[in-house]
Amino acid sequence: MLVLGVAGYSGSGKTTLLEKVIPLLCAAGVDVAVIKHTHHDVDWDRPGKDSWRHREAGARQVLLAGAQRRLLVETMPQGNDAPLATHVVALRPCDLVLAEGFKHEAIVKLEVYDPALGHAPLCLQDKQVLAVVSDVPPATGLPCFARDDAAGVARFILALLEHHQNADC
Repeated sequence: MLVLGVAGYSGSGKTTLLEKVIPLLCAAGVDVAVIKHTHHDVDWDRPGKDSWRHREAGARQVLLAGAQRRLLVETMPQGNDAPLATHVVALRPCDLVLAEGFKHEAIVKLEVYDPALGHAPLCLQDKQVLAVVSDVPPATGLPCFARDDAAGVARFILALLEHHQNADC
């Protein structure tokens, strides 16, 4: 699996970009998974529901199996401070894992950059950034894609994936 970070500061447009790029990757036959990092405590369960009661009783993992989806709720003592690799191994095998957030992980990544947020581009310090998505490209020499160029970003990712798969042969 290729793990590709999609990094940038909160509000830069990472999720908006991914919701446009993922369908293009899937249409090209890529099996895609996404791991989304959040600083917020997330709980899909509701007090009183059976799955919530199982967790409250001490189960570390509760899998809710429905007709077309399943949801695994796992209590992790280290919380979201676990390294990305801990989350990747929990996924079933796929072609591509897009890791949204995780900007400080030592993985190759695309940076979504919005100068209006007032932060310096990550790519100035992070040599793992392979390309930038921004309407105001930072002067880096890296490939840069406009925010509305989902097709260009998808082609870039497909080329990365092809290179990754050929390197494994």
